[in-house]
Amino acid sequence: MSATTIAPPNPASSTPVEDSRRITSGKLPTWAPWALLGLAAGASALIFFIVSLASGDFNVPGWLVVSALLYLATVFTVSAVVEGRRKGIDRLVTGVVTIAFLIAMLPLVSVATTVIVNGVAALSAEFFTNSMRNVVGEGGGILHAIVGTLLITLAAAVISIPIGLFTAIYLVEYGAGNRLARGITFLVDVMTGIPSIVAGLFAYALFALFLGPGIRMGIMGSVALAVLMIPVVVRATEEMLRLVPNELREASYALGVPKWLTIVKVVIPTSIAGITTGVMLAVARVIGETAPLLLTAGITASMNYNLFDGRMATLPVFAYSQYMNQGIPASAFIDRAWGAALVLIVIVMALNLIARLVARIFAPKLGR
Repeated sequence: MSATTIAPPNPASSTPVEDSRRITSGKLPTWAPWALLGLAAGASALIFFIVSLASGDFNVPGWLVVSALLYLATVFTVSAVVEGRRKGIDRLVTGVVTIAFLIAMLPLVSVATTVIVNGVAALSAEFFTNSMRNVVGEGGGILHAIVGTLLITLAAAVISIPIGLFTAIYLVEYGAGNRLARGITFLVDVMTGIPSIVAGLFAYALFALFLGPGIRMGIMGSVALAVLMIPVVVRATEEMLRLVPNELREASYALGVPKWLTIVKVVIPTSIAGITTGVMLAVARVIGETAPLLLTAGITASMNYNLFDGRMATLPVFAYSQYMNQGIPASAFIDRAWGAALVLIVIVMALNLIARLVARIFAPKLGR
């Protein structure tokens, strides 16, 4: 009878339970990254405090940068020792992404805070109910600028949205990569990058050919803004239409529905939420433009409800003119400029909220 040989256990082969224990054997507590962040900030503050004793100035931006670098190095080292190199790299990349997000948020928070702090002082009932007619110092309001902004932007949307929507439908549903579609796509890409002042010069030159030089009207500003809106609307609508599954189109065609009715009843309702968002982004893109409106619509101190007759005030041009043409007292002009900027930001936020609401209401329902 031969003896049975028992092979020694192979350390390379292990059960899944043993593998999971080895992978998760070391783990930093939840508070450890925060403790490391505080340690890095404290060490960096100590370094810059010692340096400030000689220079007399504590460098806050430099302290933040050094603190971030020390934290990334510390969290990677500690995590690699305790949890393994893979987890250490994961924490390092997470820290880099978080720091990049905070850096991106700094300008937004700074601008919003500055406008709110400086603009709130100008807000009052008179500020929203009066114009600047016969006002040379303190007092007055921005009602004429609010009305002008809304009318000009609305007219620009009426001009640009149908053109952009029909162009995108042609590119996606009918163009199919032909030469004309490629040419239109190239022109749209070029229009996306043109400076806004070029759009204002185009609108001014167009109307000056028929009405003579020196003309200023609200509709001219609408045409200039429409030139800036059209490529944004085309691009946003085109991307949304491409996201509609071809199976929906084919199912409609199989039922005998013509192509134009399929687009109207199937394709556009399916993508209406994204199209609405793109349109509102286009509106937010142009509502704060100053240069084209300064050339086309101009500025006035009185109310003007007629887009086809005379100059028309807008919020961005009003803020610019108040800041650049300060009178006595100068503080009143500066306060009105900050107040107009704050109202403009609030209007843009309101438009975005309306767009989200419309997108939620008209989005296709997936369940019953």
